[in-house]
Amino acid sequence: MKTSAIAGISSLAITGCFQPSEPKTNLRFGIVTDSHYADTDMRDNRYYRESADKMTECIDLMNDQKVDFLIELGDFKDQDEPAVEERTISHLKTIEQIFQKFNGPTYHVIGNHDVDSLSKEQFMENITNTGIKTKSTYYSFDRKGIHFVVLDANFLPDGTPYDHGNFVWNNTVIPQSQLDWLANDLDKTKLPTIAFCHQQLWGSSGTCVRNAGDVRNILQKSGKVLASFDGHEHNGGYKFVEGIHYYTLKGVVVGSGKENNTYAIVEVLPDKNIIVTGYRKAESRDFSQA
Repeated sequence: MKTSAIAGISSLAITGCFQPSEPKTNLRFGIVTDSHYADTDMRDNRYYRESADKMTECIDLMNDQKVDFLIELGDFKDQDEPAVEERTISHLKTIEQIFQKFNGPTYHVIGNHDVDSLSKEQFMENITNTGIKTKSTYYSFDRKGIHFVVLDANFLPDGTPYDHGNFVWNNTVIPQSQLDWLANDLDKTKLPTIAFCHQQLWGSSGTCVRNAGDVRNILQKSGKVLASFDGHEHNGGYKFVEGIHYYTLKGVVVGSGKENNTYAIVEVLPDKNIIVTGYRKAESRDFSQA
């Protein structure tokens, strides 16, 4: 595993790593996370308003690079203090309008702050997951010979869904019913697979799903999962566990100015090796499947 030297690859003159190699490239998709957009003042080094411009930069780059799809990994929007439901929906609609300027399929992973003053149903009704039923907070899809699984870890330990702020950010689980769905979904596909979740599926800190071990066991048992991508931990991170690469993308909302933006392009090559090209603060990595 390695982090490359910085090299410019965009017409926007944004620094990234790993020149796109593309007679060999099989599939390329974009990831971005934790924009926490809200039209509200900065708190705790989170510049909520600036996430609109940061997301716009991300979308421009993804369109320029013509990636196959774009997925955001949760905590898409935030809220005011005190929270007002109508205002929260307005924040969501604003950032989704920017996100939908991507010229291709778009997907969302639901995060805890997406339901800080909304229900899951309200969040899902105001976003678009291309080709997915509106109410589905966890789902799967195929693209260019790769299977993708999107998980929803926004449940309390007793299985109660997060709803209108009824959550503990560092006490999150994936219920048994969803674990059963995941095992069945992976059993049915014959394709190499990539997973997405908002909260981490590795580690032992508060940013990790409490029953992440159960999730990893299902991913590992399938023998099909190449990598998993998540957000939630704004500082980012990486770990290789039992043959699967777990990559945490840094959060957009932290820090002022475009130099504090973060997003990445993930390339899956025909040999199933994966290259992550990080932009701005995002880390670049080369995932070998050997």
